[in-house]
Amino acid sequence: MASRDHSPQNYEFNRGGPGGSASSFVDYDDGYTNGRPSAYGDYVSERFPAPVENRFLMKGVAGGREGLVAPPPPPPRGAASSYAGLAPSNGIQGGTGCVLMAYGLDPQQANPDRLFNLFCLYGNVIRIKFLKTKEGCAMIQMGDSISVERCINHLKNTPLFGGTLQLGFSKQTFLSEVAQPYSLPDNSPSFKDYTNNKNNRFMNPAMASKNRIQGPAKILHFFNTPPDITEDQLIQVIEEKDVKKPSQVKLFPKKGDRSSSGLVEFETLDDAVNCLVICNHMPIKNAVVGNSVTESKFPYVLKLCFSSTRSIIAKDGPFKEDSQMQ
Repeated sequence: MASRDHSPQNYEFNRGGPGGSASSFVDYDDGYTNGRPSAYGDYVSERFPAPVENRFLMKGVAGGREGLVAPPPPPPRGAASSYAGLAPSNGIQGGTGCVLMAYGLDPQQANPDRLFNLFCLYGNVIRIKFLKTKEGCAMIQMGDSISVERCINHLKNTPLFGGTLQLGFSKQTFLSEVAQPYSLPDNSPSFKDYTNNKNNRFMNPAMASKNRIQGPAKILHFFNTPPDITEDQLIQVIEEKDVKKPSQVKLFPKKGDRSSSGLVEFETLDDAVNCLVICNHMPIKNAVVGNSVTESKFPYVLKLCFSSTRSIIAKDGPFKEDSQMQ
């Protein structure tokens, strides 16, 4: 079934926190851009993240020492114009620091697609492989080492499926094709190639420059939803995936009829992360036309990312401060 990817319009919304207030506004372009992005798609000050500590001590996988090694040095300043992180054409191109290890995954709930939904926020995902000999462990090849740095810097110790996600650098430079992957508990394959996946968000310089790098938060930004969807209908779509119901939903004012966007807030960070991992890139088959709901031949694809917004204006209430947002 084909799907539509609609470019959202610009939106204005209240934003609090450092540098902002209830009376300040932020233009939401397509759910990402906020501030001056670098060539890598993140804030200029985050181009070279601070070193991650304690990443050298994790021991072997499959009897060896597939462990964590120091990352490569950052690229020279002049390399910014090359837009590192764009997906390679052959699917196997890699290099030192392009593969990371993920530990502490729930074997009953984790699969390649769900990891892709999370890691694609920080760079192009090339391949994901779960290790049969080490339960709850997976390897992820990103488009470049900068993307790996972003993932580790923002996602280490993130709550996921009731556990804690642990990340580290791998010594491997790329992941080889797995001809016959084994089946995970949910019957999904243990290996998947995402080189040409259209949901990668750094596929070209224009796309890469729009991405806003934001760590996990209790508020998610959603976009590319049907233009006439209501807050209650969005909640229903989320609940159909057996994830916790959001505590608040706020639709941005529409500036066109192509798609809609807004914010969803959850009671806990765990619930927000689980929602993003499960519901990101979920097709919305039912289109709302007037007062009727029909199944669309070309469904919208719900897209999610973590929001830097620190508060949501309640539907019929005052401006709400979210002092516990992480």
